[in-house]
Amino acid sequence: MSKPKVVITGLGAVAPNGNNVDTFWSALVAGKSGIDTIKSYDTTDHSVTIAGEIKNFNYEDHLERKDARKLDRFTILALVAAKEAINNAKLNLSTLDSDKIGVILGSGVGGVATLIEQQNVIQDRGPKRVSPHFVPKMIANIAAGHIAIRWNLKGPNQTIVSACASATDAIGIALRLIQSGDADAIVTGGSEASVLPLTIAGFANMRALSTRNNDPKAASRPFDLNRDGFILSEGAGILVIETEEHAKARNAPILAELAGYGASDDAYHVTQPSEGGVGGAKAIHRAIANAGLRPEDISYINAHGTSTPHNDKNESKAIRTVFGNHTDKLKVSSTKSMTGHLLGASGAVEAIASIKAIQQQIAPPTINYQTPDPECELDYIPNKAQSFEINSVMSNSFGFGGHNGVLVFKKYTNNT
Repeated sequence: MSKPKVVITGLGAVAPNGNNVDTFWSALVAGKSGIDTIKSYDTTDHSVTIAGEIKNFNYEDHLERKDARKLDRFTILALVAAKEAINNAKLNLSTLDSDKIGVILGSGVGGVATLIEQQNVIQDRGPKRVSPHFVPKMIANIAAGHIAIRWNLKGPNQTIVSACASATDAIGIALRLIQSGDADAIVTGGSEASVLPLTIAGFANMRALSTRNNDPKAASRPFDLNRDGFILSEGAGILVIETEEHAKARNAPILAELAGYGASDDAYHVTQPSEGGVGGAKAIHRAIANAGLRPEDISYINAHGTSTPHNDKNESKAIRTVFGNHTDKLKVSSTKSMTGHLLGASGAVEAIASIKAIQQQIAPPTINYQTPDPECELDYIPNKAQSFEINSVMSNSFGFGGHNGVLVFKKYTNNT
């Protein structure tokens, strides 16, 4: 029995450089960075004072104040992005079988802000003052739960936690669930809201973050010789995916095909990728094979491209390992140069960038690329977006713990 074709019909985004998909995509094509000096807390005594924060965002434009008080920021961002995606997909939930529509999200740390807040409460004011909303605000699965409750989605509902691969893995598992017949449609992607003093300090003390505090928009510089770490960011990306048959039956707008997913683990080191990107190469190979493609069919790669010394060189080697002689014809870029690193949500906003690249036949650049690194030898679309024929796109996500997730998207063709 052949697998059903799975298509994307809706997109929603809240990102440091755009609070909806159109604004986000326009910023990427223009090479506009959303990274800036941290405004949400006092950075005195911190070695890192820059991040990719959401700007000009008022939750009261989307939620009642009394409801928002019971939600962690990562859930609010997920709900806002889900609303845009569901509207974009023209998903009339009153006429569809709610038992066959699910929610699969990814988040690296979930409601960490709530955890920190309530730890301070118990420490300063005692256990009786801990909020009764604490647990259902904090747990990582709760954003998916709220999306299901708000839109009455009764199909499979899961949350994937695989560090920076979380959203990519969530989209990949959603693909598998639809192909297995467990759902007709799934709201999927990821959300993260961890720009906080504790998380910034933790990553900074690992020496994982850029300390280019005086020039925030130039701080994220993937694949550049002078890169010095990633930029922590927040945001959410949501996709509506469904079988082609389901989408056609309701005359849905079909944006692209979700063609393949591959995953692996390095089993090598807690925070560093395996030497030569061996684990990442396996996930890339599996995703391409799962899509029924050959390496030379891929037009563009949205790289994990974190702007860290180890990731960028090893991802570049992984790509060369899989693509061989085709490597020098490939276009590769890292949109993290403009968004920073959204941790568990990064794969979702990068999936959206990949889909828009297919739709618009233009690939966003890697900004701040000034000095080539001899260990990173690919065409990284330096500094300015490029237009070319884009039929198939690959999106890579690699996370702490050795998690590797890769998605393949294709230009949609109606064969019936």
